[in-house]
Amino acid sequence: MRRVIISGGGTGGHIYPAITIARAIADIEPTEFLYVGSKIGLENTLIPNEGFPFVTLDVRGLERKISFRNFITLGKTAGSVLKAERIIHKFKPDVAIGTGGFVCGPVLLAASLSGVPTMVQEQNVIPGVTNTILSRFVRCVALGYEEAAERFKNKKNLVYTGNPVRKDILTGTREHGRALLGLDPDKFTLLVAGGSRGARTINNAMIEVHRYFRDSEDIQILHVTGDHEYDRVVSQLEGIDGKGRYGAGSHIIPYLHHMPEALAAADLAVYRAGAVGLAELTVRGLPAILIPYPYAAEDHQRYNAQALVMCGAAKMILDKMLNGHELLDEIIHLKNDPAALARMAKASKSKGRPQAAHDIAELALSIARGSEKRQ
Repeated sequence: MRRVIISGGGTGGHIYPAITIARAIADIEPTEFLYVGSKIGLENTLIPNEGFPFVTLDVRGLERKISFRNFITLGKTAGSVLKAERIIHKFKPDVAIGTGGFVCGPVLLAASLSGVPTMVQEQNVIPGVTNTILSRFVRCVALGYEEAAERFKNKKNLVYTGNPVRKDILTGTREHGRALLGLDPDKFTLLVAGGSRGARTINNAMIEVHRYFRDSEDIQILHVTGDHEYDRVVSQLEGIDGKGRYGAGSHIIPYLHHMPEALAAADLAVYRAGAVGLAELTVRGLPAILIPYPYAAEDHQRYNAQALVMCGAAKMILDKMLNGHELLDEIIHLKNDPAALARMAKASKSKGRPQAAHDIAELALSIARGSEKRQ
């Protein structure tokens, strides 16, 4: 049975691609996995719930300034490399895969020093610090965006694969999605989501949007506020019922467990510009108005969004420029211009990589097989 170590953590943007890649590998070959995460990242909850064996390292990210904390962090990182070497020696993986986040640095470094084939998957146009460093000695870097290539010094080990998406994102239909979510099968459908915790600037702008469309019979809005934002949003909308319904078609909810069905049901999305979310939009060919999260490392969400804007797949409003009037104008313009929306959908679909997870899995396995032949 194939043995694979996967490491990535801190945020869902690193963890969900790792899970998807692991599932794709298991579809190709019987595989035993070991996931290595940090003690403080979101992976502590997500990975055990997914059923993967899970171990942790005591490692933290560096601050972007000289500080005493950084010296402590560097000491812990050195110790984490030694612990990672012990994990690798015991597990004996055929390949080690990193998907970003500070925890995968010690893991892939230890794997490389132990002679284990290694690869990283970089989701964003602007690579993370860890993946940039790792790119210098891993066998392969799988790029989520072609535009990321210019950010790496070593071009020889770069492969453009796109970002992996879950199978259920690919299989949903508009009819099933709208029926499941209780949406009208014929109305123009706007999907608004800013992440699991919500995006306050998007939610604030949506108040005016909801009020404007309250009595409209030709549009319905599925607005996912995030758990922490829901009460604040609904308190500002007079006449909303106990199920989050406002006017003729607004459905305002704190969290959505059926996002694949929502993406299939929508005609237009208002989204942040995280790499995973954009990968899901593009494999569905869904036009979008993107509001990049302004505090993402290296402002990478803005660069992610710009890649879709440049090809005509999306519009972008910077977070600092976002207000109800700006967002409403963009929604009305696109809603009333089906030809423009169709062009955006076609451009979005052209950027989608529905086979990305399979291609990354095959790439990882080919590295492992190549190492076996050399032995």
